[in-house]
Amino acid sequence: MPVTTLEGHQIHVNEEGFLTDPAEWSPDLAAALAGQIGIALTAAHWRVLNFLRQDYAVQGESATIRRVSTAGGIPVKELFTLFPAKPAKKMAYIAGLPKPQGCV
Repeated sequence: MPVTTLEGHQIHVNEEGFLTDPAEWSPDLAAALAGQIGIALTAAHWRVLNFLRQDYAVQGESATIRRVSTAGGIPVKELFTLFPAKPAKKMAYIAGLPKPQGCV
């Protein structure tokens, strides 16, 4: 797996840039990852990211948009507003998690 450095953090990533070791993630790294794709994190973003990280710890896989909406209580419309164009992929990327299954 390739190793890259972002904002002073040395991280292992796959060919698409997703972290391969979620333990390398930190809030500072999340802000840097978000900045790379043009997102400035707000409290609403952090609510989603915290849900994703907690859910991953229990489920062992990245949550889909449907799961974030139903289990996390965050409306799909809000997810598309917070993470425009491919929200599931962007949410997982910023949260330092694998790309969700079914996400092309």
